[in-house]
Amino acid sequence: MDTLNDTTAPAMDKAYDPAAIEQEIYARWEQDGCFQPAGQGEPYCIMIPPPNVTGTLHMGHAFQDTIMDALIRYHRMQGRDTLWQPGTDHAGIATQMVVERQLAAEGLDRHALGRERFLERVWQWKAQSGGTITRQLRRLGASVDWSRERFTMDPEMNRAVTEVFVRLHEEGLIYRGKRLVNWDPVLHTAISDLEVASAEEQGHLWHFRYPLAEGDGALVVATTRPETMLGDTAVAVHPDDGRYRHLVGKQVRLPLTKRLIPIVADDYVDPEFGTGCVKITPAHDFNDYEVGSRHDLPLINIFDADARINDQAPEAYRGLDRFEARRRVVADLQALGLVERIDEHRLMVPRGDRSGAVIEPWLTDQWYVKIAPLAGPAIAAVEDGRIRFVPENWNRTYFEWMRNIQDWCISRQLWWGHRVPAWYDETGEVYVGRNEDEVRERHGLAAEVVLRQDEDVLDTWFSSALWPFSTLGWPERTPELQRYYPGSVLVTGFDIIFFWVARMIMMGLKFMGDIPFREVYITGLIRDGEGQKMSKSKGNILDPLDLVDGISLEGLLEKRTTGLMQPQLRPAIERATRRQFPEGIAAHGTDALRFTLAALASPSRDINFDMGRLEGYRNFCNKLWNGARYALMNLEDHDPTAEAGAPSLADRWILSRLAHTTATVHEAFGQYRLDLAARALYDFTWHALCDWYLELVKPVLQAEDRAARAAAQRTLVTVFDGLLRLLHPLMPFITESLWGRFAPLAEAGTRLIEARLPSPEGFTVDPDAEAEMAWLQAFILGIRRIRGEMDIAPGRPLPVLLEDASEADRERLARHRGSLLPLARLASVDCLDPGAAPPAGSAVSLLGQMKLHVPLAGLIDVAAEIARLERQQSKVRKDLEKSVAKLANPRFRDNAPEDIVAKEQARVDAWRVTDGELTQQIARLRDIG
Repeated sequence: MDTLNDTTAPAMDKAYDPAAIEQEIYARWEQDGCFQPAGQGEPYCIMIPPPNVTGTLHMGHAFQDTIMDALIRYHRMQGRDTLWQPGTDHAGIATQMVVERQLAAEGLDRHALGRERFLERVWQWKAQSGGTITRQLRRLGASVDWSRERFTMDPEMNRAVTEVFVRLHEEGLIYRGKRLVNWDPVLHTAISDLEVASAEEQGHLWHFRYPLAEGDGALVVATTRPETMLGDTAVAVHPDDGRYRHLVGKQVRLPLTKRLIPIVADDYVDPEFGTGCVKITPAHDFNDYEVGSRHDLPLINIFDADARINDQAPEAYRGLDRFEARRRVVADLQALGLVERIDEHRLMVPRGDRSGAVIEPWLTDQWYVKIAPLAGPAIAAVEDGRIRFVPENWNRTYFEWMRNIQDWCISRQLWWGHRVPAWYDETGEVYVGRNEDEVRERHGLAAEVVLRQDEDVLDTWFSSALWPFSTLGWPERTPELQRYYPGSVLVTGFDIIFFWVARMIMMGLKFMGDIPFREVYITGLIRDGEGQKMSKSKGNILDPLDLVDGISLEGLLEKRTTGLMQPQLRPAIERATRRQFPEGIAAHGTDALRFTLAALASPSRDINFDMGRLEGYRNFCNKLWNGARYALMNLEDHDPTAEAGAPSLADRWILSRLAHTTATVHEAFGQYRLDLAARALYDFTWHALCDWYLELVKPVLQAEDRAARAAAQRTLVTVFDGLLRLLHPLMPFITESLWGRFAPLAEAGTRLIEARLPSPEGFTVDPDAEAEMAWLQAFILGIRRIRGEMDIAPGRPLPVLLEDASEADRERLARHRGSLLPLARLASVDCLDPGAAPPAGSAVSLLGQMKLHVPLAGLIDVAAEIARLERQQSKVRKDLEKSVAKLANPRFRDNAPEDIVAKEQARVDAWRVTDGELTQQIARLRDIG
């Protein structure tokens, strides 16, 4: 419901219902072009990390998108010319796998279909499913400029990719070579390190004897992959290892083959590990490849693309699957008496994150970027401060990788992606160009010369590396490119600093001559409430839109168990889900989720998502709604031109608190500390405004004094006007909805998304008012504490006697008696004469040097209250004793997970505090009795 500038807006609903306002407000914003750059003011640009086009939003997306949107909205409201550039990534492997599964279900495969028809199917799939994630972004309130949405396979983007490839090749910075890659034998493609998921698994460590070529004796080597010994080309020892120094330069007989291989000395070997001898297989291990390069060892590739043994290995093993070959090799070595021993061993096993297949280091022809010439300027850009990491400790991670960077394998054996712009003639000669016509013209190739384009496509990260400038029209020098490049900040996770951030910096410097962004804000990783990584196999994934709109238990169970790669996990996942969400997940609305994520946006590496906080911030939305509703009910007769009295203490105090809050919010946004901004806004709204100010002004708003009422109304309008502006970047929907009702009262003529943020200078800090209010609050809280400790009903009027009241206390009492009586629910407040003894049987609270006495005679049954507290203490002590015994049990401490032990210790600590408080309360009551 858009009520902007509508003075006839219908009455507010009593309860806040986000579903009734959010989508309609967003549609109006988008329809009216509110997300597009204004074209005026200093440019502020964020490039969205492009999500997979056929993917769906996860909590990490929601977290980062909330941060980016808050930054964009904040700077838009600062008068900046903001561009939040949206778009999606073609996600080569992920998208191709989805379509290949569809074909398999139809009894087809891509090879039977052919490349052209297969790509048609992929484009069809993209058209059907590509809009899901953009719809979800809209649901989260992302104020991206949808008119500029880009897709990495758009023709303009493809042109940029081809241009970069050709230019780098012309400079000798792209080359084709035979090197080791991470090979997925199921997908039949090289994959990046980011697409390799390594996890610890149970395996074995086999110890084999390699006989010396001359004389008796053998060297014992250990391996977790026995089949690779068929491709060994050396045994390495440490040059300073006295046990083997005399053997360096000699040879051993490689079992099961007819080959002799040398013994080499290399610092790579750890003489303390195992026997100090290491088998070297340069064609099937990345470390061995480096050793082989240093010693000019041959590379014997024993696998084909399916990870079966090829013709480079002895005939007995050819055609065997690698794991069958492993069993055969071990059995044959045992038959020869060359197996020293076999140990149980846990090891890290690399698997393709898409296929689940064990990845093989495999020697194959690929395209590479010669990276060192590009890395140098990118390192300097961070060293000299042109690019700043937030938090700064990520500099070290960046430098460590950049200073040890390897050439980048950019080709993939897929069909979906940017095809390598290279052509081969019948002799195998390769020609690189922007298209076939250019290749023929440049190299004088006649039409009858048959050319075949390279079948491979480029790594998805290659096109993503160009994102900051290709989305703005490069290689053309467009007005957008000149205005919005470089961007202001990149918001991303630490896991892709190497794969994306560094490469964007290198490519930006190379092709634009400038950095792609000035700051890199590295966010933490969103985990579940127990600190576990969210994953399908753990059954703890939360869909952000389920938190927004709600989902039934049945729907949640289906979502968490459908498509499990390990079906045996289903029962445990169902049990855990039923236990955590017995009634499903309630709807919380977008603003509650966004505010929760903002409140969690600390500099921590790991961030635990707590459903309790989400519930709390849903209540915060209700608090804001109800506070605004109460204010508006008392502003129906507000006349901005009416003569108003002097601001009251409460007015001066709330405006002073608003000044502090405004300054804190601006400072927090400047430091990328949205958690501090959220905390300041929460404290101001819940405590200062709703708990205190609205209570303090109730009598004024209900009184007959029109001047005083006008002053309070003016303050209400000013405070809600400023607060809604400050809250808007974090909670855009509820604030825009409320703004539509307050804007006419504040004589603000724009919708909130286009309004300006208040500045700290716009409000007056009033130290005197804050000191006066601090005294008043302490007095009231002291009385409330007595009520709580003595279990006195909140509405029962209490008599209060003040002991040792100073002259300043007496003056304040005289000024605020009218406020104290209703707010603290007091029957009377009187000062004791100097030296007079307070009445026996009083509860006491301290306010500075002054004591607040509440005579309890007739208010409570002391004996009954002591009995009640003793019963409560008895239960606490039983629970405490039980937990102490549990912690003392070695079986519990040694076997229970650390977080469970920590929780039990926290219970013990809490119960001890409660026990001490109950002891004090009982003692005070006995003194009274």
